[in-house]
Amino acid sequence: MLAQSVIENIIDAALSTGGDFAEVFAEDKVNSSIVLIGGKVERSISGKDFGIGVRIFKGTNSVYAYTNDHTEDRLIAMAKKASQALSGEGRTEAVKLQTEKVNTIHPVTFAPLDVAKSKKVAVMRDIYQVAKNYDQLISQVTIGYNDVDQNVLIANSEGRLVEDRRIRTRLSAQTVASNGEEMQTGSYSPGAHKGFELMEDLDLSYYGSEAARIAVTMLKADECPSGQFPVIIDNDFGGVIFHEACGHGLEATSVAKGNSVFAGRLGERVAPDIVTYIDDGTLPNEWGSQNIDDEGEKTRKNVLIENGILKGYLIDKLGGRRMGMPSTGSSRRESYKFAPTSRMTNTFIAPGISTPEEIIANTEFGIYAKYMGGGSVNPATADYNFAVNEGYIVRNGKIAEPVRGATLIGNGAKTLQKVDMVGNNLGHGQGMCGSVSGSIPANVGQPMIRVSEITVGGRRQA
Repeated sequence: MLAQSVIENIIDAALSTGGDFAEVFAEDKVNSSIVLIGGKVERSISGKDFGIGVRIFKGTNSVYAYTNDHTEDRLIAMAKKASQALSGEGRTEAVKLQTEKVNTIHPVTFAPLDVAKSKKVAVMRDIYQVAKNYDQLISQVTIGYNDVDQNVLIANSEGRLVEDRRIRTRLSAQTVASNGEEMQTGSYSPGAHKGFELMEDLDLSYYGSEAARIAVTMLKADECPSGQFPVIIDNDFGGVIFHEACGHGLEATSVAKGNSVFAGRLGERVAPDIVTYIDDGTLPNEWGSQNIDDEGEKTRKNVLIENGILKGYLIDKLGGRRMGMPSTGSSRRESYKFAPTSRMTNTFIAPGISTPEEIIANTEFGIYAKYMGGGSVNPATADYNFAVNEGYIVRNGKIAEPVRGATLIGNGAKTLQKVDMVGNNLGHGQGMCGSVSGSIPANVGQPMIRVSEITVGGRRQA
């Protein structure tokens, strides 16, 4: 993307006024998005994005600038201008970059650019038919398809020069069920660090029918009761609560500034011993995986909580400077337009020993959240509220009638303490995670778990 001599000149310019570290991030990205509504292609967009970001540190201060002008003169001028924000004595020693080879652990069979758009639309129409024909109550089906082919180059004043290619593909099925008086929705959105082969790996009929089944089931469901109940949260995307209410609190972005309930607590018990919480960017072809992070560090498996004891944080280079700790390969950004910071990749609660059947059978009365929806979290306090997309009453150890409109309300750190059963059926769900470095793909995951008590918001009394 850029000649090595040009990159070295940019770094030298960035350190000309007192910075002690400089980094160049170049990105060349092609993406494609197709939306099909009512069986017809409603929107089809393809685009190419190219740009370069330059980041400079001096101690724990940093400055970031970016441009999509790749001419050497402009890039050096931008680096010099950015460097002026950090005054001091310039470095006289010229940087000499050494290329590091990246061995991909996320192989791709069919790059999206090599697949005809008609083939992508054909798959979308197949899923549309499955969802639309699931039940006569299905009134609308929207199918989305997205793929991204991103090439990155990362170089820094420590001599690192590394490149990586990241290909991701995602499908979404969204349905609306209506009885003429009210409507309910259902959705499913699988994705992976893969090319078009993802479509061959997925059971597309399952995802299409599952999105429709959720909407129809919730349309026929009664309102959820409100109160304090044991809550069983199923695997896969059920992990979104702990991603939002605990995972973000373990990122250096908040820990380094003391804005986390987990700051300064390494070695303390923060959960029951049945809870182990992991972030692993090396899982082959998973949605949040990468070969290297956005500072060029190899991604790795980071055990954050082990048997209930807080073991570590997710740390980027700048966060590491502020915390006096090394990077954990956890630096991520949406694009060259964002400075990177510590972020999650594939974060999950490790599987336990209970079967899902045992967890249900050991619950006399409670709420079973089969699918979780969106919510909001106060990152400083970990207070949260999340919608349940598909819920059921559990009565006498059995899953009973479906209920809708449930909201789980609580505090992430306290909820973590109340996990009293962990299942053996770990699953991962795909989402887009938003933070100060933009929106990035991330897996949330867990096996089925039971929390002894959560405040459940509903529209009727228990």
